Amino acid sequence: MENVELAAALDEVADLLEIQGANPFRVRAYRNAARFVRGYSTPLRKLVAEGRDLTELPTIGADMAKYLAELCQTGKLAVLEQLRSQVPPGLVEITQLPGVGPKRAQALWKELQITDLEQLRQAALAGRVAALRGFGDKTQQKILQAIERRAGQQKRFLLADADQIAAALREHMAQAPGVDRLEMAGSWRRRKETVGDLDLLVTAAEPGPVMDHFTRWPSVAEVVQKGTTRTTVRLRSGMQVDLRVVEPAAFGAALCYFTGSKEHNIRMRQRALERGLRISEYGVFELLEGEGGERREGRRVAGATEQEVYAAVGLPWIPPELREDRGELEAAERGELPALVELGDIRGDLQMHTRWSDGKNTLAEMVAACLARGYAYMAVTDHSPSLAMTGGLDPAKLRRQWQEIERVAADYPKIRILKSMEIDIRRDGSLDLADELLEQLDVVLVSIHSYLELGMAEQTRRVLKALEHPRVHILAHPTGRRLGQREPMQLDMDEVLHCAREHGVAVEANAQPERLDLNDVHLFRARELGVKVVISTDAHSTADLDLMRYGVAQARRAWLTPKHVLNTLPPGRFLQALRRRR
Repeated sequence: MENVELAAALDEVADLLEIQGANPFRVRAYRNAARFVRGYSTPLRKLVAEGRDLTELPTIGADMAKYLAELCQTGKLAVLEQLRSQVPPGLVEITQLPGVGPKRAQALWKELQITDLEQLRQAALAGRVAALRGFGDKTQQKILQAIERRAGQQKRFLLADADQIAAALREHMAQAPGVDRLEMAGSWRRRKETVGDLDLLVTAAEPGPVMDHFTRWPSVAEVVQKGTTRTTVRLRSGMQVDLRVVEPAAFGAALCYFTGSKEHNIRMRQRALERGLRISEYGVFELLEGEGGERREGRRVAGATEQEVYAAVGLPWIPPELREDRGELEAAERGELPALVELGDIRGDLQMHTRWSDGKNTLAEMVAACLARGYAYMAVTDHSPSLAMTGGLDPAKLRRQWQEIERVAADYPKIRILKSMEIDIRRDGSLDLADELLEQLDVVLVSIHSYLELGMAEQTRRVLKALEHPRVHILAHPTGRRLGQREPMQLDMDEVLHCAREHGVAVEANAQPERLDLNDVHLFRARELGVKVVISTDAHSTADLDLMRYGVAQARRAWLTPKHVLNTLPPGRFLQALRRRR
């Protein structure tokens, strides 16, 4: 099992325990282990196969190590199977609705005997959900809306989870007999924030052995279709994977076609027709006029590489992240494709949390980890006092943190540690820290964690007032969304971006895989308006610092270059940019 599958199993245990009303500390142990496993870069199955002691890993105790080993070795977990027999399975699906969660699912089960989504929908339509203590009319309406959105939707996976599955798939298929080339395509290659399925293209002299090897992958739960050139499987995680074996002369054309997007491909086909060509997954072909005026395919003129395909229609190669029909073909024709920002351009991370609030690592550990990643500066942004559940810093605690920053900075002279804080925006738009303390911060980061349900007009006014404060530098995770868990706040984002431009405030591209906030469309608009962007990890551990690549991928989808991203600047110029805001 891959880490994402292990984490899903631990999360399900936690959900079922919470539905049962189990000890919160026991539930939290599974949640913490799942969070660690999901973000851990080394496949635990390898550590188990090597006989490594998993208790040496953070958050993994003796019992959890035993459960992880059981999952890796058997693909099952006895404690999970027992819980599934005690709790109706449909309740787990109910917990995944935004705003429900295990505690509310338990109330629905115990009070209304609801055990699946359809029963919940019928109860909500009858008004019985609103009558439950802790629910009400608004919650009932949100539940109905969430069920409607879910109906007919394909299950989608966070890009970070899809990455784990894709890495394991590549590792398995690299050992297939006779494979020459192997590439992933689809929305995964375009780095979309969520992925519905995976597309894998290979070249091989003999397709049969490749297909056999593919279907023997341990993660396969069901072989949906098996053919000579295409095979489709469904994995234990629920993800579908399509494998296609293509001839080398058509590999580039197939890679273009199956990478998409659909809209990009349509534009490419139109462009080809204008030039007397036809593009398909099999190549670029001449179109010949028949005696009756009909057109038929002639010889193949391109297809072995993507560069050949684009060149055949008079264009340079277009990066996959841009292939969304947002003007990329026109920009390519004009020679104006952007030199997209890359991970190596990032000089500092501007949002992270330590043990001073809700982080898992000490300040010194976070500094050492940032230095190891080659950063020239970093901002320590523990929470402000109103977020009591995170251990937010009151003024006295904040001053003590500043003293520690000075001590740690003396031990790490090669990296600039910026005094900062993630400051909550109150309901009235004021900031959760006195101006006297704001003046002493190097970077002022503001965000919203409460009253997420306000209407658009009030929510927008709230954000605008915060941005108008003369000490604010960055608006963090502006919409507050959590993919698959919480819808974005109702904000007039265009008005927010105009205000950010007027007051010189940067907006954040938050790299947490479940946030990726702002989304690519809003970041694209920020670029159009000239609003500066920062890419930050919102790290709560040293391992989270590696999530920067997801923020960079989101920025690339928005056509951002290094000049659009403030934290590609060296320390001196970065601080000058902040002082201009002052």
